[in-house]
Amino acid sequence: MLHPIGIFDSGIGGTSIWREVTAILPFENTIYLSDSMNAPYGEKSKEDIINFSIKNTELLLSKGCKLIIVACNTATTNSIDILRSKYDVPFIGIEPAIKPAALKTKTNNIGILATKGTLSSALFSETSEKFTTDINVIEQVGKGLVQLIENGQLHSDEMTELLHTYLQPMIKENIDHLVLGCTHYPYLIPQIQKIVGKNVAIIDSGLAVARQTNSILEKMSLKTTSDEIGNHQFYINTNTAILQTILSDVKLNHSVKKLDF
Repeated sequence: MLHPIGIFDSGIGGTSIWREVTAILPFENTIYLSDSMNAPYGEKSKEDIINFSIKNTELLLSKGCKLIIVACNTATTNSIDILRSKYDVPFIGIEPAIKPAALKTKTNNIGILATKGTLSSALFSETSEKFTTDINVIEQVGKGLVQLIENGQLHSDEMTELLHTYLQPMIKENIDHLVLGCTHYPYLIPQIQKIVGKNVAIIDSGLAVARQTNSILEKMSLKTTSDEIGNHQFYINTNTAILQTILSDVKLNHSVKKLDF
């Protein structure tokens, strides 16, 4: 079997990254781990986040993965340096796309919707300070959003209410760019756009991560030479129903299984 790309997240949100990766790299095999039992990582301690990330990495390595995408902003910002120092495979991390928002803003006001674990991390602070010196940044912890998505309540009244609560202060501050700092949030883009209006650009990291993955595979001569469409295995440590639902439109060859990890 061809060595797959490994992807892990604190739940089903990282499938938004997986979609971008498979669009650019259709011939690669992938293995996706949804650690939904421990979601959301954003409210866990740094020590727990590091331990979860190590556990997920070791499972992916045991399945022969040649590169690992940490498809979780919180896991990236809290543990990727440790993972890189501990293991030999290349790691691709995910950070909120503050830089493009800061470079493109016309109003000098940008919003960031992310988890507590991401917003309070040292890596996020460094990136934010580097690019937003003269820019008004409205940070908002998206408390409760991940749980609702994980529970299959993507279009619930509670979701609508939370999004209005989190986004209205940003609209009042005249933001023209909104950065999504969690891989679950791209699934909320249609609802968010309806609230913030057409004049606010919504930015997530998915495409940038897919391009970086392609670049690293080429650079390290790890890219598959197969011309057959890839095979995709998804594992979740809770009920498979929500993962199957979020992937219901996927036409690629894939399987979804429950796995204790």
